[in-house]
Amino acid sequence: MREPGERAGDGTGRAPDALHAPFRPWLARYVATGLAVLVLVATAALTFLTPGDGTLEISLADRVGFALVGLAIVWFCWRQASVRAVPDDEGVTVRNLVITTRVPWAQVVSVRFGQGRPWVQLDLADGDTLAVMGIQRADGERATAEARRLATLVARHTATARDD
Repeated sequence: MREPGERAGDGTGRAPDALHAPFRPWLARYVATGLAVLVLVATAALTFLTPGDGTLEISLADRVGFALVGLAIVWFCWRQASVRAVPDDEGVTVRNLVITTRVPWAQVVSVRFGQGRPWVQLDLADGDTLAVMGIQRADGERATAEARRLATLVARHTATARDD
C-alpha cells in the first residue's frame, strides 16, 4: 500500500521518473532495521525464555515490562527506518520520526544541506524550516547527490515564466 503522495505511475503503467523517486536514507535504514531485529530477539528471550524456577525471580510484571520496553525500542527503530520524502507533481510528503508533513512546491523557497547539517533542510515561504530526514549526511556522497536532486525538483516545480 502506498503512502499519501507516493507515486504509482501516471496511469499508463509506466513507473515514475527517477527524478521523482522517493528519498530514503541508506545507512540509517539498515542500521535501524538490524537493531530492531536484535532487540526483538533479545526481548523475546528475556520475556519467554528466562527461567522462572526460583533461581532468578522474574515476575509476570517484569516480563510485561521487558516486552513493553522492547516493543517501544522496535517501534522507534521502525520509525527511523521508514523516514522518507516522497515527491510528486504537487509537492513533497516528508515523513520524519514522529510527524508526516505535506508541503506544496510553491511553499518551498530553498533546499539547504551545508556542512554540519545532519539532514537536508527546506526553507519554507512562511519563514519556517522543515528537516528532511530522508536525506542524511551519514550517507556521504549519495546524500549530496540526493540533496541536489531535491533542489532540482524544487527548481523545476517552482519555475515561473518570469522566473524571478
